Amino acid sequence: MTNASLDHIRDPDAIYAASFAAIRDAADLSRIPDDLQGVALRVAHAIGEAAAIDDLVWSEGAGTVGCKALSAGAPIIVDARMLADGVIRRALPARNPVICTLGIGTVTGNAARGATTRSAAAVDLWESFLAESVVVIGNAPTALYRLLEGLAQGWPKPALIIGMPVGYVGAAESKAALVDLAPVPYIALQGRRGGSAVAAATVNALARDAAPRP
Repeated sequence: MTNASLDHIRDPDAIYAASFAAIRDAADLSRIPDDLQGVALRVAHAIGEAAAIDDLVWSEGAGTVGCKALSAGAPIIVDARMLADGVIRRALPARNPVICTLGIGTVTGNAARGATTRSAAAVDLWESFLAESVVVIGNAPTALYRLLEGLAQGWPKPALIIGMPVGYVGAAESKAALVDLAPVPYIALQGRRGGSAVAAATVNALARDAAPRP
């Protein structure tokens, strides 16, 4: 290996600019509404594939709803610690709290008693935080299913659901259920792809768009 083969872009702003330019060249963004252009770019960037944008679905005005909720100080409720860590706190427009209940001591016991996953049991602790929140699910399909069940039972409604669980079992189906039921505005990534990184990237894109312009 020669030194020339190790040449690379080092400036972070230049890296982002080159990445987003490459995504724009490779993707068809014509169907993406203005309030989700930033989300689409960051979803593709997080997954490393421009074609991921083709799997992005949303309810009308979801991007605007998310930005307004974040600007108003809405809590961000997440299903995984990795997702929580991926949210850029300094970019949040109103010092929004980021809530993850997965590590609370009662969750493991509740999951065992309910013969369910820890992720689903953790969602049972969300009820008091849900009203007008931004809910972000990037890991567990069972968390999204439990949220939909709770909302059908009369739980307070969040302002927006970002549904991007990942995996081979239940991920595509849980997101299809979100789109079919549409209990509140939503942004989702169809199919098996998703994950904490892409879900966090979606929040960060909305936060960037919600930030006051100088």
